[in-house]
Amino acid sequence: MLPFCVGLTGGIGSGKSSAARMFEELGAAVVDTDAIAHELTRPGGVVLNAIRSTFGEEYIASDSGLDRPRMRRLVFSDAAARGKLEAILHPLIRDEARAHVATARAPYVVIVVPLLLETGAYRDLTNRVAIVDCSEKAQLERTMERSGLTEAEVRAIMATQLPRARRLAAADDVLHNDGDLAALRHEVQALHRRYLSLAHAARSADGAT
Repeated sequence: MLPFCVGLTGGIGSGKSSAARMFEELGAAVVDTDAIAHELTRPGGVVLNAIRSTFGEEYIASDSGLDRPRMRRLVFSDAAARGKLEAILHPLIRDEARAHVATARAPYVVIVVPLLLETGAYRDLTNRVAIVDCSEKAQLERTMERSGLTEAEVRAIMATQLPRARRLAAADDVLHNDGDLAALRHEVQALHRRYLSLAHAARSADGAT
């Protein structure tokens, strides 16, 4: 039986990573699909030969891992290229994520998936969907400050994600993150208590059947 699992998502720059760290500090197991993707594409990663043969040697960095900036520029300007990369990465990421969820030893699991709603690929794992939400202005400012991307580059990434209103419509739970980290932590703590209760009820129901 898979453990109770929350799918955590949100637009770029919304604060998914910060929220995930807070859930982990409270005792949840966190499975981060971005971290899995980085592992697959680091020097020696299992997908590098497929990336090299599909995109060319120029997308392999000097350290023999994926040249992330070059690939990011390509896939967020070329939908066909993005589809090719996703076809290489996503099945392996899903398999690895499922294995992490299945072996987690915690009251519940938070799986962080930036494109959870766009792909629908993890809904078989998740009992609830939690959205980290903030204004588009905050998304832009945070991402530009964090990554050094231009506004046009950030907007290109945002264009590949669901509009904010559609994300919110699909949410079971929403973490509002237009304020500071203390405010976000307060909201995470409230959801943590709720998830502990829901996970306990789910285990009890499974035990009774």
